[in-house]
Amino acid sequence: MKELSGAEWHVLESLWANSPKVGSQIAADMEERRGWSRSTTLTMLRRMTEKNLISCDNSGKMKSYMPLVGREEAVKKETESFLNRVYHGSVSMLLNGFVQKQKLTPQEIEELRQILDHAEEK
Repeated sequence: MKELSGAEWHVLESLWANSPKVGSQIAADMEERRGWSRSTTLTMLRRMTEKNLISCDNSGKMKSYMPLVGREEAVKKETESFLNRVYHGSVSMLLNGFVQKQKLTPQEIEELRQILDHAEEK
């Protein structure tokens, strides 16, 4: 799977929330969330179908769409891409940069410890 554009993320978020959806439902959702015109949404659906990011079922009166990419898979790919692009693959640089800019609550610090403990056990 290639990296997703911001526009592709928006369409997939709509489909991950509820699918299958017909084109008019997605167009209404994108108009409400992003201010897109119907033609912009239909163009995105066509392109995303061609890229095998979503499927299109023509068997009914209206075309319906479903995601072919799972949210977890997309998040993992996007996280890896961001980590490599911005932090040269270094998780410690990412965490250090984040912790220096954000005030973490004791609960968040404990959650991070648990994540690291779990990783160490693997």
